Amino acid sequence: MSQLQETNQTLDFFCDFDKISENVDNIKLSLCMLNSLIGTTDLRKSVEVIWNRDRTAFSVIDILIAVRSEGKKKILNSDGQSIILDKLFTSVDGVIEYLEGTGLADIFRQRKIGDLVDYVYGIETGLDSNARKNRSGHVMEEMVASIFDNNDIEYRQEVYSSEWPEITKVLGDDEKRFDFVISTEHITYLIEVNFYSSGGSKLNEIARSYSDIAPKINSVSGFEFVWITDGIGWKSARNKLQEAYNIIPKIYNLSDITHFINSLK
Repeated sequence: MSQLQETNQTLDFFCDFDKISENVDNIKLSLCMLNSLIGTTDLRKSVEVIWNRDRTAFSVIDILIAVRSEGKKKILNSDGQSIILDKLFTSVDGVIEYLEGTGLADIFRQRKIGDLVDYVYGIETGLDSNARKNRSGHVMEEMVASIFDNNDIEYRQEVYSSEWPEITKVLGDDEKRFDFVISTEHITYLIEVNFYSSGGSKLNEIARSYSDIAPKINSVSGFEFVWITDGIGWKSARNKLQEAYNIIPKIYNLSDITHFINSLK
């Protein structure tokens, strides 16, 4: 417990600008057309001009309120009916209702936005921050992969349990994806990796889940389950981690992973 690291975040953790730029570039042409709405004195006429030229430009305007609807987001329209948000983008009246109802119409009239491409770039940056929780796990995987590389350990990443019929048999119908697989002459190690900088129910669920599957995997000749985890979030779930230690023989953090490396060598 004393070895647990406070964070695994480097400066490139906070924003994935390559993904942000790609998202903006994918809708850039539509945003450039919608720029003509900025400063308009006749919103309906301006909408109709774009509509008659390329009505698909309006299919991206949900992002202007930081929403990715993808045909799933439901709202109450002006008549109090529950509809899919994207339905508003299928008519001029719907687009006007959307712009007026969200407040974007006034934003455009008052020129509070200068360019929608730059504006959406900012929105995408904000939305990308929501992906940080998942990114923390990827950072941990990269750190472990680097350790393996530095020690000349051969491995594969993101391997599914369906590759081994004997493992599928003990795990049941649910297909399991392992972060790493290391195959030696006598043992195939199926490895899970994660990092938790804060506590929560997720840690208890993970500990219970791995405590369930580890004995099943270890019961199959030639296979062992390995769990590499770190982060001070475990301090709030110390008891669950301790219970897992009594069930899973191979649990490591970033400090004592050297024991696993030495056993491989």
